[in-house]
Amino acid sequence: MRRLVNRGLQMLLLATSIILIVAGCSSEGKVDGKLNITTTTGMIADIAKEVGGPYVHVIALMGSGIDPHLYQVSQGDIRKLDNADIIFYNGLHLEGKMVNMFEKLEKKKTTVAVSSALDPSQLMKDEGQGEDAYDPHIWFDVKMWMSAVEVVKNTLIEKDNLNKLYYEQQAAAYLEKLTDLDHYIHQQVKLIPEQQRILVTAHDAFGYFGRAYGITVTGLQGMNTMAEFGSRDISTLRDFLVENQIKAVFVESSVSPKAMESVIDGARILKHDVSLGGELFSDAMGEEGTPEGTYIGMVKHNIDTLVNALR
Repeated sequence: MRRLVNRGLQMLLLATSIILIVAGCSSEGKVDGKLNITTTTGMIADIAKEVGGPYVHVIALMGSGIDPHLYQVSQGDIRKLDNADIIFYNGLHLEGKMVNMFEKLEKKKTTVAVSSALDPSQLMKDEGQGEDAYDPHIWFDVKMWMSAVEVVKNTLIEKDNLNKLYYEQQAAAYLEKLTDLDHYIHQQVKLIPEQQRILVTAHDAFGYFGRAYGITVTGLQGMNTMAEFGSRDISTLRDFLVENQIKAVFVESSVSPKAMESVIDGARILKHDVSLGGELFSDAMGEEGTPEGTYIGMVKHNIDTLVNALR
C-alpha cells in the first residue's frame, strides 16, 4: 500500500513538473518571466533595456564599432532571432543586407521597425537611391528618436499587458532624460562660432543632427557606407576644407579613418592645416559598460567632441 502511495506521489510530482515546464515555454516564449528581445543595433537595445527593465532580456546583434550597412548575419544571429519573442530593427534600409529576412520574420513573430511611427515628411531623402530611399540615421535627432521609444513601449505593452503601467512609467522617465539631452545639445552648439558650425566626417550620417541643431554637415561618402568613393571625392572634400577654412574633421568609430587621413594630407599640401577633431560614434555606440555604451552617453560624447574641436 505504501508503495502505491509513494508511486502516486511521484507521478503527481512528475505531472506538476511537466506543467511548469510547459508554462515556462508558453506562446510568449518567456524565460524566467522575461521577454526575449533581439535588436539589430545597440541604440535600439538601449531603449528596450530602459523601457523593459527587469521584464526583458535584450540582445543586440551589432556591437561597438560594427557598421550596420555592411553587416552579414551569422548562424549565431539566426539562433538569436529564432529565440526572440520580439525583434526590433531600425528600418529605412539601415540594415541593408537583412531587409528580406525581416520581411519573412514579420509573418512568424513580432518584428518591428522602430522608425515605423515617423511620417515620411519628417525624413530626409537619400538622393539618387530611389523614390522611397530615406536617410536611416534618425537617432541623431533626439526628438525623432523619441518616437522610437514610443514604438518600443507600445510593442512591449501589446506583448505583455500585465506590466503596462511599468512600461509606461519607464518610457516617460526615459523621454524626460531625452528632452534634457536635446536641450543640452542646443546649448552646447551655441558655444561654437556660427561660421565654424561645419561637421565633416567619413560618411553622411549626421544629416538629421545638422538639421535639428543648426550645423552644416558633409561627408566623404553618402549616407550608406556601401557607396563607392574615389580620388575625385577626396579632392572635392579637400577643396571644400580649404575654401571654407575648416580647422577640424572627424573620424567615426565604425568607419575606417584612412580616407579622412588622405583628405587631411591633401589639405596640408595646399598649405591648409586641418586637425583631426576626434572620433565620433555614428552607426554604433561605444563599448558596453562605458558611458558611450549608452545612447545618451554616445550623443553627449559626440557633441562634446565637436564643441571642443570647433569652438
